[in-house]
Amino acid sequence: MATLYIVGTPIGNLEDVTLRALRILKEADVILCEDKRVTKRLLDKYEIAGRELATYNEQQSGVASGKIIGWLEEGKNVALVTDAGTPGISDPGSMLVQKVREVLPDAKIESVPGPSALTGALSIAGVPVHDFVFLGFLPHKKGRETLFKEIAMSERTVVFYESPHRILKTLESLEKFAPAKNITIARELTKIHEEVKSGSAEELLKFFKENPDKVRGEFVVIVF
Repeated sequence: MATLYIVGTPIGNLEDVTLRALRILKEADVILCEDKRVTKRLLDKYEIAGRELATYNEQQSGVASGKIIGWLEEGKNVALVTDAGTPGISDPGSMLVQKVREVLPDAKIESVPGPSALTGALSIAGVPVHDFVFLGFLPHKKGRETLFKEIAMSERTVVFYESPHRILKTLESLEKFAPAKNITIARELTKIHEEVKSGSAEELLKFFKENPDKVRGEFVVIVF
């Protein structure tokens, strides 16, 4: 039986890819992508050609897990990548791994570690990280207020991802429920406009309202 590789890819800067990841992508029979266009930019940069690309994403609009399992049974090595970072961290990669383990308990699944916005943000935040809670992306509606109340009560550092469409509402909620907490926001990590801002929710909300051009990209929010 072949191997399913879980391959970490850059979160912005295409130079942030390991030599092992490049080797696996060159050797894989099939590369599962969140978005083929995004993955192709990485492959083109490192002149990796001739690989079969297939879409696998949360909407299940791409190849089904059954077909992927079939490839593995046929002896095809499969590499799973996401648009940015490590598959399985706040993306559907974990569902594929779970399915493969259920159907093919003897299948070989290898981690090919790489970049992660979570660890990248924590490494430059200057906050206590010996003990923290990671929440991924917060729910859009149901349970959101309850979650902010829990964040306010937490004695641990809390980390989560947020989109530019909801960052202002998130800061408004933190201002309401956790006004005394210190907030660090890491934006556009490893990209040209990378920026880290710290302060209270009130201070950060004021900053982003006064600088709407900075309400862009992906955000990592750290509360402690």
